[in-house]
Amino acid sequence: QVQLVESGGGLVQPGGSLTLSCVASGSTLDYSIVGWFRQVPGKERAGVACINRSDRRQYAVDSEEGRFTISRDNAKKAVYLQMNNLKPEDTAIYYCAARPVPTVLAMCYLQNYEYENWGQGTQVIVSS
Repeated sequence: QVQLVESGGGLVQPGGSLTLSCVASGSTLDYSIVGWFRQVPGKERAGVACINRSDRRQYAVDSEEGRFTISRDNAKKAVYLQMNNLKPEDTAIYYCAARPVPTVLAMCYLQNYEYENWGQGTQVIVSS
């Protein structure tokens, strides 16, 4: 079973940028869809972006497309979330999640119940 570790979170000013990393151990991510999610206290974990095996991406409808970019590097067993022009409302714990799928064309999902393996999360705080 794959273990996922997120990193790259921290404190950043509004308008700043961060790149989050999700690195796998115990198995490869080559055969998995991978998603990034975020959660704030009192709210459900929400999908931010996901990527399938053929690098097809989806982003949450409300705001992320254009500011966030998800990418993967299978050789490094890693998936990244580049976040630009960060806003205070982006403050959250960010999680990555993965699920193996049988074909390269299988879509990824922004619903947390679609994923089996989760990391422990990395905190992002956007504040001046």
